[in-house]
Amino acid sequence: MKALFILGLVLLSVTVQGKVFERCELARTLKRLGMDGYRGISLANWMCLTRWESSYNTRATNYNPGSQSTDYGIFQINSRYWCNDGKTPRAVNACGISCSVLLQDDITQAVECAKRVVRDPQGIRAWVAWRNRCQNQDLTSYVQGCGV
Repeated sequence: MKALFILGLVLLSVTVQGKVFERCELARTLKRLGMDGYRGISLANWMCLTRWESSYNTRATNYNPGSQSTDYGIFQINSRYWCNDGKTPRAVNACGISCSVLLQDDITQAVECAKRVVRDPQGIRAWVAWRNRCQNQDLTSYVQGCGV
C-alpha cells in the first residue's frame, strides 16, 4: 500500500511538472509551427524568449499580484490580455482561449496565441524577459547545433 501511495505521488509530480522541452526539440517544434521569421522574428529570438520566460516548460505559471493576473505556459502569456482563466479582473481574452490551453504539452495553440501577441503594436517587446535578456544580444547559441 505504501508503495502505491509513493507511486501516486511520483505520477502526480510528473503531471504537475508538464513537458519541459529540450532546446533543439523546441527549436524544431517552433520552426514546424511557423515561428521562424514570423513577423520578422527569428527562431533564435523565440528560443531566447521561451528560455527566459518559462525555461521551456509548458506548465509554467507566474502570478502577478499588482495586476491580479497570471502568466501561463511556455510563452508566459498573460491572463489580463490574452486568455481567460476565470479569475483575472477585466480580462480581455484577445486570443479567445482558456488559459488552461496554454499549459498543454501540445504547444500548437500557445504558438497561435503568441503569434496574436506579436501582431499587436508592441510586437515581441510585449515580453519583459525578451527585452531584458534577448534584445540586442547574440542569440545564435539558442539554435546552434539544432539543424534548423
